[in-house]
Amino acid sequence: MQWLYGYGREKAPAIFKALTSARATQWLSFLNYDLPIHCRPAALNKLIQDLNIDLQECLAPARSLDSARKLFERQIKYWQFRPMPADPGSVVAPADARVVIGSWEQFRQLFIKEKFFSFNELLGTGQKHWQHTFCDGDFAIFRLTPDKYHYNHVPVSGRIVDFYAIDGDYHSCNPSAVVAEVTPFSKNKRVVTVIDTDVPGGTKIGLVAMVEIVALMIGEIVQCYSAHRYDDPQSIRPGLFIHKGQPKSLYRPGSSVDVLFFQKGRMVFDADLLANTRRAEVHSRFSHGFGHPLVETDVQVRASIGRAKRL
Repeated sequence: MQWLYGYGREKAPAIFKALTSARATQWLSFLNYDLPIHCRPAALNKLIQDLNIDLQECLAPARSLDSARKLFERQIKYWQFRPMPADPGSVVAPADARVVIGSWEQFRQLFIKEKFFSFNELLGTGQKHWQHTFCDGDFAIFRLTPDKYHYNHVPVSGRIVDFYAIDGDYHSCNPSAVVAEVTPFSKNKRVVTVIDTDVPGGTKIGLVAMVEIVALMIGEIVQCYSAHRYDDPQSIRPGLFIHKGQPKSLYRPGSSVDVLFFQKGRMVFDADLLANTRRAEVHSRFSHGFGHPLVETDVQVRASIGRAKRL
């Protein structure tokens, strides 16, 4: 990773471009997750230990998780091991991930906006309406690492008003790569789902955009929303009502990123996330060299990250 985003990026741009392409991602994914050597019991046991996978959480019997890919694409008993707050106005984490929050008006975390993504590009350069809708609002970035459960869940309840894919590259979402490659999230292939929550049964937090971003060795985002556990997967489409906390999609496999956008004045982040953000700001004032207001907080899928602001 250091070679690719250091020497390779600067001195061998053709190799760098090739290794961040769709074909390279498919090949690297096969090498890491599908080779027979990775299916041996000893290798699987080591992988389970290295990733700290709790087999009791898994829906499938342990004996059926007989490849690295199956371990990464595992389903879990989320209704038992990932409880969700009862508050209908709560917003929940879409994934087991490390989260960074931003509020343009309150915290001005411009490093995140300028380094991680170009706002207009992330939503799509032709999506002027959605750029205008979310430009002054808040955001949350969820970085999934290889050890995480790789299903995304719905963060809010509401009706889908738009759904579209944007083609792009397959840059790593590793922090060292993010630092080296300006706005990688805006350059990667991604899927955007816009949800209207101000409808009957919705979370009542306005419009919410969920951006699912591929990464190195993540070649596919499988849309498989199910209203009951994993039992009835269906395609995402405009007009579909989706329920908070339910499975929405699957990354195949590796590490990846989700970004949530909220409209201005509609989201109140939880106190612990805000406290981490404030500590980062204080650190940045006294930091020497490469200091910036960036602190990641570990969250579990379906855990609260905030709630709808009372209007």
